[in-house]
Amino acid sequence: DQFTPHYRVVEYYKYLASVSKNIKLQDYGKTNEGRPLFLAFVGSDSYISRLEEIRKNNMSLTGIKDGLYTSKPLEGLKDQPVLVWFSYNVHGNESVSTEASLQTVFDLLDPANARTKAWLKNTLVILDPCLNPDGRERYVNFYNPIKNAVPNALPFAREHMEPWPGGRANHYYFDLNRDWVWQSQVESRQRLAVYNKWLPQVHVDFHEQGINNPYYFAPAAEPYHQDISKWQREFQTIIGKNNARYFDQNGWMYFTRENFDLLYPSYGDTYPVYNGSIGMTYEQGGSGRAGLAVINAEGDTLTLKDRIDHHHTSGLSTLEAASQHAEQAITEFRNYFTSSKSNPPGDYKSYIIKGDNTEKIKSLAALLQRNGIEFGFGVSKGAQGYNYFNGRSESFRVDKTDMVLSAHQPKSVLLKVLFEPNTFVSDSATYDITAWSLPYAHGLQAYATKESIKPETTLIPESTVSASKVSNPVAYIANWNSIADVKFLAELLNNSFKVRYSEIPFETSGRRFSAGSLIITRNGNSTVIGGFERTVNEIAKKSGISLFAIPTAFVDKGADLGSSKVRFIKKPRVVVVGGESVSSLSLGEIWHFFEQEIGYPVTVVRPQDLNMINWNEFDVLIYPDGNYSEMGNEKMLQWIRGGGKLIAMKNAVSELAGKKGFDLKNKEDAKKGDKDIYEDLKAYEQRERENVSTN
Repeated sequence: DQFTPHYRVVEYYKYLASVSKNIKLQDYGKTNEGRPLFLAFVGSDSYISRLEEIRKNNMSLTGIKDGLYTSKPLEGLKDQPVLVWFSYNVHGNESVSTEASLQTVFDLLDPANARTKAWLKNTLVILDPCLNPDGRERYVNFYNPIKNAVPNALPFAREHMEPWPGGRANHYYFDLNRDWVWQSQVESRQRLAVYNKWLPQVHVDFHEQGINNPYYFAPAAEPYHQDISKWQREFQTIIGKNNARYFDQNGWMYFTRENFDLLYPSYGDTYPVYNGSIGMTYEQGGSGRAGLAVINAEGDTLTLKDRIDHHHTSGLSTLEAASQHAEQAITEFRNYFTSSKSNPPGDYKSYIIKGDNTEKIKSLAALLQRNGIEFGFGVSKGAQGYNYFNGRSESFRVDKTDMVLSAHQPKSVLLKVLFEPNTFVSDSATYDITAWSLPYAHGLQAYATKESIKPETTLIPESTVSASKVSNPVAYIANWNSIADVKFLAELLNNSFKVRYSEIPFETSGRRFSAGSLIITRNGNSTVIGGFERTVNEIAKKSGISLFAIPTAFVDKGADLGSSKVRFIKKPRVVVVGGESVSSLSLGEIWHFFEQEIGYPVTVVRPQDLNMINWNEFDVLIYPDGNYSEMGNEKMLQWIRGGGKLIAMKNAVSELAGKKGFDLKNKEDAKKGDKDIYEDLKAYEQRERENVSTN
């Protein structure tokens, strides 16, 4: 009669674990709002009693950890189960997924269910009942209080109109299904830490889509990434045909090989694929519009029971297929990683990241470590390779501070996918993102070489606290070239430091500093709580930045520290607009950036409340992407003339076009006469591809 709140989901799983010896729970973290994240392991008595042994043996199949199957033939394989991992509700308002997990785990533990008991003889099931509890609770807490006693299936009823910001995203309005690689969110980081300790052979990511769509399951649509193995393609089809068999028996409609491709690496299907699994997305019609019952475009009523039945059936069907092919799945899994290490895909066998920005190198290193990708340093030699930033093959020097990544490692496929300069896309009608190469994303000079270069040490270069032995320094200097430096500045301002920056480059104590470098002088900061030197160095260490001490304000070249070209940084008071008409994703990235990435206070104000604020009480106003009607008024113009800083993003910029005082114009659309005369003759079946090419 209603959606199950997260605390009741937790209680149910705990109850099952208390009455059955075939299930064991493992907490792996908490959300931003403090809700528990956990896994349920379901299997035979033997499997549940030796979970850690099974995990270690499985990791030895990959070569990432030594163990039973590291080098010897797959003897005793009958004692090693195939691992099947089900992920539910990464999008919070696709709320049927968690409900389906409750039915699925019940059937797996039902002692009278002969089918599931047979599958669990060679299969260990790992269920994550809810990847995004905060988003799901936002949806549940919207729906349960306003639903009718008898569900109103009319699609325009209020119970089908989820309010802003919706439950799809997490606390910070991030889409967790695009965060598997990047792990920017706390839920993703905690989940992927445990996922990479298990690496299942099969992974299913349960979703929902629009209410008018039939069910979708694998095989996926093109484009497939070119490094997806033959077995991964084949087994998707095997599982898909098994799903189809059950759906046909029940008269349920479905589709395959459309819309959902296997390219972008940070989804819940592609990330497992690039880590050796058979990764698949299953999509049930419904999502936030569906409620407990809704009438679709064909006049049929889609109920919560229908949605649960479909996800439950496809899940059990997948388990059946995995159990039937368990030995082959495990064998192919090991072959995948063996081949990855001995014969890595692609022309490039090494990637060299220049180490001239320590903070960015450390940020990249942290990302690689979270994904289990091996790297190192300490090489000094000449090499020939592809220069990422000019597209040419050229000679270069590998220095000891450069990061070296050898493709000869178990995760070489994921490495190649993340570092390839240009991703081959076999079909332009792709679902989403097509560019993500890490050297470009991190702004680091990089080379890809056909020569195999192995690092000599895994030690990450440390940030320098002081450039030289300086007692009683006049000032500390920090570069301004990474997010770590922004975090350092934010922490200084939060601790009441007076900070300056140089408008021009300068040289002092044998070092050159670029324009924008931060300057923290003893003068004006001598009364800082904790002491000037100790506190500055503690904040620098905490922020992970290089800090340089100088003995005098007299510089060798450029502006002295007392020059008018060395400007004082006033601590900014920041307001960001958030609420109805604002893109929640755009607001979320700003909110998360300030609170979690740099640790700086920000005030979120609803659009309708802007007329209530005192414009003299803040210095920076940020408009995320959205639709606004009151931008560019006289109060805003006066505030800007008085020194206020306005930041407008995406569609918010166009809202200022043509407004008095703003020198902005919309780019003119092509004239009618410029229309392609053959436009009306294009084949109807090409409409999707044409839309992709023009968006």
